[in-house]
Amino acid sequence: MSAVEMIELWRGGLLEGVHRGHAVIHDGQDVVAAWGDPGKVIFPRSSCKMIQALPLLESGAADAAGLGPEQLALSCASHNGAALHAGKVGAWLDGIGLGESDLRCGCHMPWDKDENRRLTCSDHKPNQLHNNCSGKHAGFLTWTRHAKAGLEYVEIDHPLQHAIRQATAEVTGEDPAGYGIDGCSAPNFAGSITGLARAMAAFAQPGGDARGQAMARLVQAMTAYPELVAGEGRACTELMRAMSGRVAVKTGAEAVFIAIIPEKKLGVAVKIEDGGTRASEAAITALLVHLGVLDKDHPVVGKYLTNPMKNWRGIEVGGLRLAPGFPG
Repeated sequence: MSAVEMIELWRGGLLEGVHRGHAVIHDGQDVVAAWGDPGKVIFPRSSCKMIQALPLLESGAADAAGLGPEQLALSCASHNGAALHAGKVGAWLDGIGLGESDLRCGCHMPWDKDENRRLTCSDHKPNQLHNNCSGKHAGFLTWTRHAKAGLEYVEIDHPLQHAIRQATAEVTGEDPAGYGIDGCSAPNFAGSITGLARAMAAFAQPGGDARGQAMARLVQAMTAYPELVAGEGRACTELMRAMSGRVAVKTGAEAVFIAIIPEKKLGVAVKIEDGGTRASEAAITALLVHLGVLDKDHPVVGKYLTNPMKNWRGIEVGGLRLAPGFPG
C-alpha cells in the first residue's frame, strides 16, 4: 500500500502541492481506521518520548529523585529552550547531583525567540540545557544514576537503552525493526505506524499495574503542563490547551504526530512522507476534529488547517485544504 493524499496546498485557484502520508487510529485491540499503509515502518522520532520515559518511572528512579509532574512533562518534551525550560532542567540536574556537562544531547540555539535574542545579543553561548531534548536526557540521567549505570547512556548497549527497547517492543506489540540515531544522539527504535498507534492507545487506557500507573502519570503531566512539552507558539502546546487537558499530543521530527485520547480510549499516529511539519500539524488537527475532541471552530484549527495563508504584505494568497477522503 502507498501513501494517500492528505493535505493540499492551493494558490490562485490551482492545486500547488500535495502532502501524502499514513495514519492509524487504534483502540488497543484493533485498527479503527487507517489511511495509507498501516504497516509502514517509520522512525517515530520524538513522538515516542513517553515510551522512552517509561523506564524512568517503572524503575522507581523518578520517585527516588522526587520528580513531580513538571519534570515528567519535561521528560516527554521537545521544548523551545526558553529560559523556563532550561532553568527547570538545570534545577532538576542540580537536584540529583549532576550538571549540564553530564548531558549527551549536544547544544543548539534555542527555538524560543526571547532566549535566542538574549544569547545573540550577549557574550553567552547556548548550552545543552537549551537542547529541545534536554528534559528527556535529564530523565535518562536520573535513571542512570538510580541504576548506578555508566554515564554514556545513549550508547545502544547501555542498560537504559536495553530497557527502552524492551518497553518499546511491549507497548507497540512488535519487535523494533532496527534503530537510528536521533538528533539528540539517543537511539530511536523503528516500527510500524500501527505499532505506534497501538502504543498510544495503551497510554489512553492504562491499567492499574506499574506500567499503567507510569503511563497515566506521564499523560497527566503532559496535559497539565503543555507549555513544558513544547512552548509558546508550538502546535503541541496550543492543541493541548485547546482541548483543556483532555488529550495529549506530541510531534516528532520528519512530520510524525501522535495523539493519546483517554476519553475515547484511542491512540493516533500520523506520518507525512515528505517530512513537512505544516502537513503533520494540519493532519493531526483534522483527525482530532474528526474524532470530536477538538472543536472545529476553535481558533487553533484555523491556525493549523483552515485559515487562509497570507504573504508578507498581508495579502491572502492561498491555503491548506483536506484532500478528498481524508479524514473521511
